[in-house]
Amino acid sequence: MREHTIEHRVNYKETDQMGFVYYANYLVWFEIARTEMFRANGMCYKGLEEEGLFLPVTEAQCRYRSPVRYDDIVKVKAIMTDIRKSRITFEYEVTKEGKTTSMGYTKHAFIDKAGKVVPVPSKVRDM
Repeated sequence: MREHTIEHRVNYKETDQMGFVYYANYLVWFEIARTEMFRANGMCYKGLEEEGLFLPVTEAQCRYRSPVRYDDIVKVKAIMTDIRKSRITFEYEVTKEGKTTSMGYTKHAFIDKAGKVVPVPSKVRDM
């Protein structure tokens, strides 16, 4: 499964003084959708880390199209779009009532405990 969607009700603490979701929270939602994708495929970040593999973010981007506010229900879709030798890219789409409110991506490198870049594990490629 290279795609996974979560549903999230916006918490008051996620909004700013203007009543909009604070911009950095979208990256948190991206992370949640991404980690739940791994979990839906029988893996988890914790398990990868116990194996000595880490996935630091090397690049992130989010484009905001329309506001999301407190108590809105959004869907956050994560899609694994590109796998290279030692890197992986996820794209995200946040929707509210079926309309896209934001979209973005994160790029990650696979590294070991020493910080050395390592190949993407076959079980991740097979997702």
